[in-house]
Amino acid sequence: MGDCNDHSSEITGVRIMPTGDATTFHYQPAEGGGVTLQLAGRLNATSLPSIWNSILAPIQKNPPSAITVDLSKVESFDGAGIGLLVEIDRQVRGRGGTVQFEHLNPEQAGVLNVARLHDPAKTFTPPPPREGSIAQVGRATADILNQMRSIVTFTGELTVVLFWALTHPHRVRWRDMLQASEKTGANAVPVVALLGFLVGLIIAFQCAGPLSNFGAESFVPTVVAISIVSELGPLMAAIILAGRSGSAFAAEIGTMKVTEEINALITFGLSPTKFLVLPRVLASLLVTPMLGVISSVMGVVGGYVVMAALGYSLSFYVEQIQSAVNYVDFLQGVLKSFVFAILVAAIGCLSGLRTNEGPGAVGDSTTKAVVAGIVLIVLADAILGSVFYYVRL
Repeated sequence: MGDCNDHSSEITGVRIMPTGDATTFHYQPAEGGGVTLQLAGRLNATSLPSIWNSILAPIQKNPPSAITVDLSKVESFDGAGIGLLVEIDRQVRGRGGTVQFEHLNPEQAGVLNVARLHDPAKTFTPPPPREGSIAQVGRATADILNQMRSIVTFTGELTVVLFWALTHPHRVRWRDMLQASEKTGANAVPVVALLGFLVGLIIAFQCAGPLSNFGAESFVPTVVAISIVSELGPLMAAIILAGRSGSAFAAEIGTMKVTEEINALITFGLSPTKFLVLPRVLASLLVTPMLGVISSVMGVVGGYVVMAALGYSLSFYVEQIQSAVNYVDFLQGVLKSFVFAILVAAIGCLSGLRTNEGPGAVGDSTTKAVVAGIVLIVLADAILGSVFYYVRL
């Protein structure tokens, strides 16, 4: 870099006012041998393309040792304006000069600091260094512990709210609960019935072949009844509930979180758990056992289709079903449905309340709600099955 005064004599005194454009710039000498670039008007994608090269040409031709960018007369700027400032910073600092931006508000200064390159010799910001294995394990462990803490806290809060609903039933939003029940239960009946029917048909069809080799086709109704009524019927209904309703709960509440509607509820003194979570949990408790019964009944009907094709009568099929299962097996399935309902609704609502900011946050919350719901359903089913076995139910 040559003498700074020589540079100043060539770079200063430039003033351009494009016709019909509100953007102007003016170079002038500054104290200490540097220059001042005064920008005025609107720095946006509409005004800058025609004068972009004109603004940068003096800097590229004779880089100053120091430049002050005066933004006091700038009315507004968008991403293109930030890009111009970043390019001025890169051109000057890349040649050993210093840059100072004046009259930026804190928000604009924050955006500019994020956009500026740490190394002006590079034309892009390199990705952050990859964490080591130990750091990744530590971060994952911390995330799991935070999630467990959130689940425990939310469980306690939900328990308190449920007791509050029992003691203050007149204050529960029953209309919201009925609307959630319609979406969660009534609209899910066709798919639950179809899936239950197909599962019963498949089980009977798969059992009929091997059992016929031993002359034991008459035991097919027993297998279907035991597997469907106390196990697969409630389980299939709960999995469908997790896929349909759990994801819907997470998406609805997550969208409210992103749009700050939940913050508005808190500002007005309303509890999101009472206002949003409670009606959905009550709706799930109401409709999930019914869906489990529908799934079980349709599974038994599906099994009869195979038995009818094998030449067995309806009366024989019904007798075998009655001898295989009783009211205890039926109550086991209903009890499992209640547990599954609480898990699915609670996880869906919790995922929505823990939604982060960003365009993909709601989708991430929905995915977490479905995955966590299904995992907890299977885990709870295994635990309840073991308990029922050891207590001889």
